[in-house]
Amino acid sequence: MGAAYRKGVFGKTAEGDAVDGRVGLVTGGGSGIGAATARRLLGGGYRVVVTGRSGEKLRAFAAGLGDPAGLVVVPGDAADHVAVRAAVGEAVERFGRLDCVVANAGFATFDELGDGDPAGWRDMVLTNVLGPMVLIDAALPALRETKGRIVLVGSVAGHVYSPGNIYGATKWAVTGLAENLRRALIDDGIGVTLVSPGATRTDFFDAMPGGVPDRDYLSADKLGETIVWALTQPEGVDVNTIVIRPTGMFV
Repeated sequence: MGAAYRKGVFGKTAEGDAVDGRVGLVTGGGSGIGAATARRLLGGGYRVVVTGRSGEKLRAFAAGLGDPAGLVVVPGDAADHVAVRAAVGEAVERFGRLDCVVANAGFATFDELGDGDPAGWRDMVLTNVLGPMVLIDAALPALRETKGRIVLVGSVAGHVYSPGNIYGATKWAVTGLAENLRRALIDDGIGVTLVSPGATRTDFFDAMPGGVPDRDYLSADKLGETIVWALTQPEGVDVNTIVIRPTGMFV
């Protein structure tokens, strides 16, 4: 890793850390579901690399946990293959291995075909669809060595059709990617799980016109718990699709 890249990394590794503990990488981990997942992995003894666009959010996340030695935060765009490869490389260089990745980064523009603003669609499609692809592409060599696991964070919107919903279309792509990937990796011993949440109370809805809808929500921590459950299944068990909704959610 070059010095210029290292200047973008916040976090520290204790002198003499062993490299035989499990290592995970979470995209979009500065807040919400990604942060909750990273916290639970750290609590379970994992060393964790967390990426996100906002270095400020990542620094605040690490500081809120006391800058633990097992956490490295790496600012970068989830759809930028160069940045993603660098983050994967950082995980392997710092901790000696990579056991799991969580493709969590994503967002919605909250508009629809016919009355939306195409200016925002490109970034959403790149983050939600290209992002998981470049993460998997970058991580596969290391995951093959550990017979690791992959979690793709989809959405109920990737299972239920919504008229004109562009965000939903991106999540349908993630649903298809998960099954294509599972079939491609059967001989590699790598587990693939699609976790598709319903309404979850995070900053996801903060940009929604009209404000946060009044409805039942899952908590980010519950989603983190579900993701870590999938990642920590016994060897030989591959949980493939989890659709999780708050009780009472109709769609």
